[in-house]
Amino acid sequence: MTTFAKERTALITGASKGLGLAIARALAKKGWNLIITARDDRQLQAARDELAQVTHVAAIPGDVTDPEHRANLAVLARGHSGLDALINNAGALGPSPQPPLFEYPLDVLEDVLRTNVIAPLGLIQALERELKPGARVINVTSDAGVNAYPGWGGYGASKAALEQLSAILAAENPELRIYWVDPGDMQTDMHQAAYPGEDISDRPLPEARVPGFIALLEGGLPSGRYVASDLAPGIREVA
Repeated sequence: MTTFAKERTALITGASKGLGLAIARALAKKGWNLIITARDDRQLQAARDELAQVTHVAAIPGDVTDPEHRANLAVLARGHSGLDALINNAGALGPSPQPPLFEYPLDVLEDVLRTNVIAPLGLIQALERELKPGARVINVTSDAGVNAYPGWGGYGASKAALEQLSAILAAENPELRIYWVDPGDMQTDMHQAAYPGEDISDRPLPEARVPGFIALLEGGLPSGRYVASDLAPGIREVA
């Protein structure tokens, strides 16, 4: 096996299931080294055991809202000679079903903002010295961050804040590729929680959105906002 320094390494949050695990599987098949994290230790270890059959993978359970956990992830990234990619995928929906803003519990809104906005920035800050020149940073966002859907005020506000945060990060750090990506509707636990009791089997599986993420991680597209379903392998690269 070659050294970490000659290989590509990605850190993925919320990687024990759903979109995070689907991205991890795709990168593993492409030979990326992986650092994965999630809150559920059991699910994370199951993901690690699966991925370890394909590539080198390190798993560390924890909550990305915890500064100590973010610091531990930075130490792990340093041990891999830095990161070529960070995918901020972990997120919080908030109440289920989603309430109107007049009824939204403010303490829960604080938790949603802490998870969906502060934690991604906190992890980027913790990893500042571990991001290699040209590293890709992907913040997973949502169309709820740009559209006013009734009942989605808390989650949508958090994603709108993440989008603006990402845009400013891109303007401030031209040496990196900063992407904020809308994956679209998917069959995930979070999406099901947003529509309790409804059949969401008509939504695509997370694996259907992965090619768009791979196009950003392995291509040369400029920093910016992208919709995963609009991207596909073979997109023309830019200098």
